[in-house]
Amino acid sequence: MHIRRILFLASVVVLLLSASLVRAEVTLASPFTSHMVLQREMKLPVWGTAAPGEKVTVEFADQKHSTTADKDGKWSVLLKSMKASADGRVLKVTGSATAAPIVLEDVLVGEVWLCSGQSNMDFTVAKTPKYYFAGVTNEVYEVAAANYPEVRMFSGEWTRSLEPQTRVAGVWKVCTPENVREFSAIGYFFARDLHKELDVPVGILTLTYGASTAQAWIRREAIVADPKLKPVLDKYDADLKAFDASGADRAKLLAQQNANTAADEKARAAGEKPARHPHNPDPVQDQHNPTVLFNGMIAPVIPYAIRGVLWYQGESITAPHELFPLWNETLIKDWRKLWGKELPFYFCQLASLQNDSNNPDVRAMQAEALNLPKTAMAVTIDIGDAKSVHPQDKQDVGARLTLIALANTYGRKIEYSGPVFRSMKIEGNAIRLKFSHVDGGLINKGGPLRTFEIAGADGKFVAADAKIDGKTVVVSAASVTAPVAVRYAWSDYPDGCNLYNVSGLPAAPFRTDVPKPEPEK
Repeated sequence: MHIRRILFLASVVVLLLSASLVRAEVTLASPFTSHMVLQREMKLPVWGTAAPGEKVTVEFADQKHSTTADKDGKWSVLLKSMKASADGRVLKVTGSATAAPIVLEDVLVGEVWLCSGQSNMDFTVAKTPKYYFAGVTNEVYEVAAANYPEVRMFSGEWTRSLEPQTRVAGVWKVCTPENVREFSAIGYFFARDLHKELDVPVGILTLTYGASTAQAWIRREAIVADPKLKPVLDKYDADLKAFDASGADRAKLLAQQNANTAADEKARAAGEKPARHPHNPDPVQDQHNPTVLFNGMIAPVIPYAIRGVLWYQGESITAPHELFPLWNETLIKDWRKLWGKELPFYFCQLASLQNDSNNPDVRAMQAEALNLPKTAMAVTIDIGDAKSVHPQDKQDVGARLTLIALANTYGRKIEYSGPVFRSMKIEGNAIRLKFSHVDGGLINKGGPLRTFEIAGADGKFVAADAKIDGKTVVVSAASVTAPVAVRYAWSDYPDGCNLYNVSGLPAAPFRTDVPKPEPEK
């Protein structure tokens, strides 16, 4: 009996030591996998975990840096900035108490951008069981042509969380016809075009979630600090408290939700309609709630070195709607604070759609972010879909974002924006409009200018005649003899809006009584 007890205790000790060794294994943070792209010409944080006090050494491109894990097992080093390189090199991480080093292969150095937001950024190049709502224009051609070994993408798994996480599932994948099928379409076209223009590797961190709100991507500390936003967080906290008091098992609900998602994908792959599932009552699993996507998807990748952010969100806005511009401003400012630099932040204005969620007031609220430095807006009013919130033309969206980046981040002397309303002058029974971004002149695509409206002192807008006069537009209507205001493309689906500059970029919707900020800083 005594011997058995000694043997039992010995086995327990062995198990505990084994577990300790497993916990002591050096790890790298989520964004670090084989085939990744590191940001050129910028100091590069590399971080992970190890046993407390363990010495960790990182080797890459003739650099060798060592550090010691702190009492919580966290470690980080800072690689020196490097020039772009398409030579697939090895990044090696060695721990003094770890049996085998981590070896990441085929690592490139180039430009890295973060793509985030809701389903139109999540929208993939091809339609798949998981991305049943996706698939771009000319999908078959685009997939077959997607052979760009220097373009890479990390696609984070959809993850909502109560607390900030240290990991988000995902790996870097090389752009091939097979892999590109589940690449973010906007992210891919942007990366492809940027790679062609700059002739350097381009990597995209895709962290997106369909139907998500802006506040879901913002950390708790930033929301608490603003008295206008805090009530939304307080409601979420109250909902959490009520849910916990109900005794529901959060882990079981999440497991069931994941099983339902897998079953839905299987059904779609078989050409069947997915079954209806009960709503998950856990507030954490609602992508409209504050913090949940920041915690699950953004926190794990900070401070991975990136050049800037591409953002597409706005279809999902929760009450009170007037807070939407403040949510956007808070997100931009706080992400910049967390990354420790004034990241360029380029976003997409909502496309046209015969649906109240894409109304002109929302587009105007999105444009308010242009008051912040280093922001710009890709206008997509002309490439929407009357019946679908997910337009298939993502090529033009990617191309317009690329122009913005080339001009504002990479210093190219090119036009990147369509005409932007700047001022008006009343001339008798007409109003003359002036615009910026018209150095080459204005054009009307496909016939006379359309979707212009004019109003008198009564504020009632009526359809107007509009003509290009040099770099201006003159607007009038026979029924309005004393005009005071003009608006353009001011509807959910302004069919036929056709004011462009000679660079082929569309004018942003506007109304003269609500001037637009200038999208260049």
